[in-house]
Amino acid sequence: MIIKAVRNHHPEIPEDCFIAENATIIGDVVLGKQCSIWFNAVIRGDVNSIRIGDKVNIQDGVVIHATYQVSKTEIGNNVSIGHNAIVHGCKIHDNVLIGMGAIVMDDAVVESNSIIAAGAVVSKNTIVKSGSVYAGIPAKKIKDINPELSKGEIERIAENYILYSSWYK
Repeated sequence: MIIKAVRNHHPEIPEDCFIAENATIIGDVVLGKQCSIWFNAVIRGDVNSIRIGDKVNIQDGVVIHATYQVSKTEIGNNVSIGHNAIVHGCKIHDNVLIGMGAIVMDDAVVESNSIIAAGAVVSKNTIVKSGSVYAGIPAKKIKDINPELSKGEIERIAENYILYSSWYK
């Protein structure tokens, strides 16, 4: 793994997190408890801060970055970010699923209990309302999330990744 200080900022990583051997975490990055950063994921806090809550899984090939002097990145608790997604200079609230290959752009806000579908592109300044599923390019609301879907997908995936990471420790 590459864990590197940049501009006098050192990543802060709790001991109970799993970091894959080829993951990269750079600069002004703070991880919460029970996070997992998977293979080939890159979290680049070189140009602005990145704050990640508890029980967040950042899956294989994900890129998390920000915009210099403009847009930091904030990710809440219990968030799953699917394989090869890009999260850039935005705010992701608690209990969110970002699907595989999705892109969330600068100054977008994804409110709690929401799903961004695989391959969706959430444009700059978009507000994803709580309890919504967004899909497409550009991403648009396609439906509301019922409580069963929220528990069945968002919570299940977050809990599964805590289990999966235990296999590697």
